[in-house]
Amino acid sequence: MKIKNYRWIIVILLFFATTINYIDRQIIGLLKPILEAEFNWTESDFAYIVMAFTAAYAIGLLVMGRVIDKIGTRIGYSVIIALWSIAGMFHALARSVVHFCIARIGLGIGEAGNFPAGMKAISEWFPKRERGIATGIFNSGPSVGVVMALLIVPWILSRFSWHEVFWITGASGFLWLIFWLILYQIPARQKKITKEELELIKDAGADDASGKKDTSVKIKWIKLFSFPQMWALITGKGLIDPIFWFFLFWLPSYFSSTYALDLTRPSIELIIIYSATTLGSFLGGYFSSFLVKRGWDVINARKRTLLIFAIAELSIIFAQYTSASWMTVAIISLAVAVHQAWATNVFTMASDMFPSEAVGSAVGIAGMAGAVGGILFPMLVGFLLDTFKAAGNITAGYNMLFTICGLTYLAAWFIIHVLTKNKSALRIEDLQ
Repeated sequence: MKIKNYRWIIVILLFFATTINYIDRQIIGLLKPILEAEFNWTESDFAYIVMAFTAAYAIGLLVMGRVIDKIGTRIGYSVIIALWSIAGMFHALARSVVHFCIARIGLGIGEAGNFPAGMKAISEWFPKRERGIATGIFNSGPSVGVVMALLIVPWILSRFSWHEVFWITGASGFLWLIFWLILYQIPARQKKITKEELELIKDAGADDASGKKDTSVKIKWIKLFSFPQMWALITGKGLIDPIFWFFLFWLPSYFSSTYALDLTRPSIELIIIYSATTLGSFLGGYFSSFLVKRGWDVINARKRTLLIFAIAELSIIFAQYTSASWMTVAIISLAVAVHQAWATNVFTMASDMFPSEAVGSAVGIAGMAGAVGGILFPMLVGFLLDTFKAAGNITAGYNMLFTICGLTYLAAWFIIHVLTKNKSALRIEDLQ
């Protein structure tokens, strides 16, 4: 039986994979108090576990993008989700800091392949005018995953132990894998796609839609670094991704120290904030796709969208001028939504500027830059917060960080604009 608009089934699969990805990633932080009590961890012990994941994630982004470009999206996605699901379940068997570090390394390497594989799938299935909204749906998975983790973990703990948290969430990846193997093929090989949809994808320029990909094509991976388009992606991820990690890991302690939020219970404030990122993903993707449909040049449409969001992100600076907790929630909700809208368009630019044979590698390199920034930025965060905490005013430290975050998006946009000015999409011949 033929199915109309089959490409949207594909993006729903990508959304659920990304949601599972972030549920698995967040569990260790939510279980931190329980695991600390059982294994007598110090803060340094937990820091080693976090660093093991982050370092593996950075390396994995660099490697997995290349691997996925070589073996293809269908098999590549199957390998990475099996790897991170097994690593997630291995946490249940861990009994020492070393064991948890090993589990986090496996998780980091496997999860690193999610965005390169997802963007490659979008480049194979979607015409450029639809990639923004498709990426928005796909990229809303992180925020949904974070919120789901806040709800799922307490529910499992109320019935079982922390071991079952890892067993159950890890097994969800294999459930997804069954649907993936049944439903995913490139358009030309998918028997359930209608002839009209296949022609739409082919005529609108989605990569690999014809199924005539030359498997003998060899991408000179190192050559990607010679193009300003690659450095634009590195800038968009390397400067901005660390801000999302800051929002993810430090906002709970910010609300705890500034507004005496009780972190031992589900927090409606944090659920609202992290849920706002979902809206940002959708709107960010929709707006740039709207401009493309109105006749804008693809890359200029993405950049104009990034500029609008960079200006909107300045709103985070005003969080320091209110003492009302719900006003702060509103401001920060806007900021994280804008961030996710930015991230959606940066991801989409990768599929706009690179042929599908190189999308995985380009996204992987850019993602690695973001992960490296995610290692370095916390050093500044820790230094500022420790300094202001010693002075008796830790909130001032957060206010300074909010100012830095607000200004960084404009700086990143300016660099991206300069690097991509008068630049067109690369061809496969350019990379050989």
